[in-house]
Amino acid sequence: MIIRFPALLIAAAAATLLLASAAFADDNDNLRTADDAKAMLTKAVAAVKADKAKALDMFNKGEGGFHDGNLYVSCFNVSDGKLIATGSPHLKKRLGEDARTFRDEYGTPLKFDAVAQKPDGDITAMDVQIPKPGATDKAEPKEIYATKIDDLICGVGYYYYRGLN
Repeated sequence: MIIRFPALLIAAAAATLLLASAAFADDNDNLRTADDAKAMLTKAVAAVKADKAKALDMFNKGEGGFHDGNLYVSCFNVSDGKLIATGSPHLKKRLGEDARTFRDEYGTPLKFDAVAQKPDGDITAMDVQIPKPGATDKAEPKEIYATKIDDLICGVGYYYYRGLN
């Protein structure tokens, strides 16, 4: 009987860990990596160069592999800053707004002006603090990769904090 108790305890602990990891898997499964974000941005650049109107439509609809977990493409005009495409359902309500005025949860402006000054294709990384949709209301660290493509600036970001909320 003494031998079975530790075995039952170990089995119960293993089951608890398995269930706990399943509960957090939904949140973490939506997270992607820096490489995933850069790859999506590279794909977005190619799509814009091939057919700008079609690419922007795909970004807005999240089609063609331009929405994956918490990864999506957002683009705005260099000239007036208007957000014209986003795969984020949370940013859809901001379409038409001047993205150059966007700030993170701590009021830190995004570096879109710096991106506009660089040559096409140069990637700028921006660290921001933004709530992770569906996971928490508190700000989470997110890195956004952005680049200029002709008259647009497009970016893809990923959440890199994988701790428990």
